[in-house]
Amino acid sequence: MANDKISENIEEYLEVLYRHGSNKEQVSTTQLSKELNIAPGSVTQMLKKLEKLGYIEYTPYKGATLTEDGMEIAQKVTRKHRILEKFLHDVLKVKEENIHDQACEMEHTLSDEAERALCNMLQNPDLCPDENVIPSCNFDFDTCQQCYSLDDFDQIVYRQSNLLCISELNSPTEGKVSFIRGDSDVLNDIADLGITIGSDIKYEYVKHFDDDEYFVIIDDVELSIPSQMANNIFISI
Repeated sequence: MANDKISENIEEYLEVLYRHGSNKEQVSTTQLSKELNIAPGSVTQMLKKLEKLGYIEYTPYKGATLTEDGMEIAQKVTRKHRILEKFLHDVLKVKEENIHDQACEMEHTLSDEAERALCNMLQNPDLCPDENVIPSCNFDFDTCQQCYSLDDFDQIVYRQSNLLCISELNSPTEGKVSFIRGDSDVLNDIADLGITIGSDIKYEYVKHFDDDEYFVIIDDVELSIPSQMANNIFISI
């Protein structure tokens, strides 16, 4: 779904819903009102509009969850925002207190082609400066190497399903590995664990140490995956 005709206001709502409910958790009207600094009554009216557009499922007095269409748009704008933050921070050295607002202004106009170029230049980052996970692109690639090998942007095909990385999942969740982000070394490290494109994975739980460890089951074998790796293994569920 192309989102070039979607208003910035709608994108902002969907982005907040994704930030607090990326795995289809319900986000309350109160939470949206507080974060967007908009009166609860106005938020309620917008949620009703978003439900009519098919972007959310809304339950009065409880909140909203993203639909697949809403998730697609929300992931796309969130990805652009976080890649822009990474670019502003790492390359342009913009003051940290200004990065978020500048990324907000730029995310709505950044083309998909420019987003891809930024991602390649930044070497496929997994985290923004605030250490939030950057969502996967919605281009139909299995790996970043496939993206590198295609020079003509107009030949790119868009993915038909939304993906979440392991570190974004609720447990327990079952899914199939559909995209792995990173260079050949990352791919090899993940393959050494027996995880490749098409692998069936059951996500069990996370242990919180200094470095989080995520536990998954592949072919009845439990594996421990460090957070950096979990940020780059994307599942269709």
